[in-house]
Amino acid sequence: MPQESTERSDEIAVAGSEQSHALVPAEIQLPESVANAKRRRHTRRMQAMLLLVVLIFGAGGGYYWWTTRPVPLPPGIASGNGRLEADEIDIATKFPERVAKVMVDEGDLVKAGDVVARMDVQDFEAQLKKARASVQQAEHAVAESQANLAQQQTQVVFARQELARARELVAKQFMSRETLDQRVQQMDAATAALNATEARTRVAEHVLEAAKHDVELLEINIADSRLVAPVDGVIQYKIANVGEMLPVGGKVYTMLDTAYVYMDVYLPTADAGQIRLGADALIVPDAFSGLALPAKVVFLATQAQFTPKAVETKTERDKLMFRVRVRIDQDLLRSHRRDVRTGLPGVAYIRFDRSIAWPVWLQSKIVQ
Repeated sequence: MPQESTERSDEIAVAGSEQSHALVPAEIQLPESVANAKRRRHTRRMQAMLLLVVLIFGAGGGYYWWTTRPVPLPPGIASGNGRLEADEIDIATKFPERVAKVMVDEGDLVKAGDVVARMDVQDFEAQLKKARASVQQAEHAVAESQANLAQQQTQVVFARQELARARELVAKQFMSRETLDQRVQQMDAATAALNATEARTRVAEHVLEAAKHDVELLEINIADSRLVAPVDGVIQYKIANVGEMLPVGGKVYTMLDTAYVYMDVYLPTADAGQIRLGADALIVPDAFSGLALPAKVVFLATQAQFTPKAVETKTERDKLMFRVRVRIDQDLLRSHRRDVRTGLPGVAYIRFDRSIAWPVWLQSKIVQ
């Protein structure tokens, strides 16, 4: 009995051990399936988030494309890309001089006739004093010649009277013929002296006139040493400073003529061939896309050329294009001189068919 119970216990222990071994895999598999489920749920969430991000960016890109897409133009209106430009004017010296004073700086607005710089004119001023002294000397010489001329004129008058009396006396035989001949010689001498004095007077007057011209020339040179703005505009560059010695034609400033602001665009033959001088145009700078500046066509190229690399067009670059210049209205520029910014890229819209109205989206931008 004791032996059987022992064997029975061993069987039960073995069975329990096998049963416990059989339960272990089930306990291990349960957490693994849960983890797989969590990973699947995490993956689905990531995919959903990624899809949401893609949809958001897609919607944003679609909205950006929709709002920035090129708006089709009606027939009769052409467009081209370009840059706002203005004529550059160099303010330079007429003589080799030293800069004495500069009055304006880069970015300043100037009007035609404003003095922007002064040059050192001490040498001209010294020459001017000398020339004025020469004028005074010539005036004295003219006065002396005129006095001599008056004296010679009286001598001629007296000689003429003596000659007339001598002829009367000779006719009455109260004077000899020899005396008459002497009176004739005196008359001829007085006339010759008068002619010489008149010539000297004319020379003195010409010398005086030349001296006055010298003074006038020096005054002009001194005036030209005050550098002035030739037109209304904006100072773009200041090239020289006070104390610098400049040669003839040395630049002190470069300014922009704000009364002549334009944009050159390049159009294909189909469009350029229909445009005429004076055609209406609008310029829309990229930096101020909400503004359309009224302009006119002022130049049409007579020969085609390749499109410059700096200008982007819708057609292929190897096609020949015609250069067209549109100029902003001058009255508008006068009232917005400070707002003019050259170098800005933009688009020029040219209406070559006047029966076509500007699109509504352009009309709302036109600056009055």
